[in-house]
Amino acid sequence: MTLPTKVARTIHTPEAQPATHTAPWSAPAVAGQTDKAVVELRNAELTFGDRVLWRDLDLTIREGEYFAVLGSNGTGKTSFLKVLLGLLPLTRGTVSVTGERPGVASRHVGYVPQQRGFSPRTPLRARDLVAQGIDGHQWGIRLRRRAVNERVDELLEKVGASDYANAPVGLLSGGEQQRLRIAQALATDPQVLLCDEALLSLDLNHQYIVSELVNQQRVDSGSAVVFVTHDINPIIDHVDRILYLAGGSFKIGTPDEVMRSEVLSELYGAKIEVLRSNGRIIVTGRPDNTHHISSQEGLIP
Repeated sequence: MTLPTKVARTIHTPEAQPATHTAPWSAPAVAGQTDKAVVELRNAELTFGDRVLWRDLDLTIREGEYFAVLGSNGTGKTSFLKVLLGLLPLTRGTVSVTGERPGVASRHVGYVPQQRGFSPRTPLRARDLVAQGIDGHQWGIRLRRRAVNERVDELLEKVGASDYANAPVGLLSGGEQQRLRIAQALATDPQVLLCDEALLSLDLNHQYIVSELVNQQRVDSGSAVVFVTHDINPIIDHVDRILYLAGGSFKIGTPDEVMRSEVLSELYGAKIEVLRSNGRIIVTGRPDNTHHISSQEGLIP
């Protein structure tokens, strides 16, 4: 299959003037809030073959900021997280996480993956899964068993999972399993919490519960949150800024700046309508059919 070449169109960067006349962005006051940059990308470019996901991306994410990454399938949302995790190198430009190279900074980074169910036969208790976030990288017999157990109990209580601490993970619901993954990600008190479609496959109630748990970490500890999602509605009340990826282009700004009909229409090169109803954002115009390759092509994660 021959794939079309598309040159990226950068229509807005953080340092550019916003498209709308709104006050400059500033993160809300949370515990430990500072102007400290925890994620920085400069002149960043990421390509797969002749496909450009983004180019000339200049971005700073600071402590306490809730930053959402949106876009259709195949536009590189997960690739963005892989860059921050040190699993995928930039084609050009630089990236740092907590002032270090991605990967080296892993001890300061928590990661919540997509919800994927465990087999009912998985020989792992809920508390064992959480404990992996504390010393799962170490080989051999656990030497600090009491300290680890106490920390696990704290984390389970924090995410409301104490009641099923000793239950097999494979017998828990998707929402219960995702609580455990959040507890695991918080084990090292991360400065940056990366969430990759963490609400996928959850019912609406659990989507909002998980969203609140992630936001509470930001409020309590001043952690920055980078949340990849295809639907902003469950997290809209928390989001400070958005990176919207589409067809090799991107837009960065507050939800009011980015989630606008004229902005998304320019990004997709097609007529897109953004409607607001009862506090929810509804995007119409079939953006999934415009200017991107499906992730099923296997080229763009």
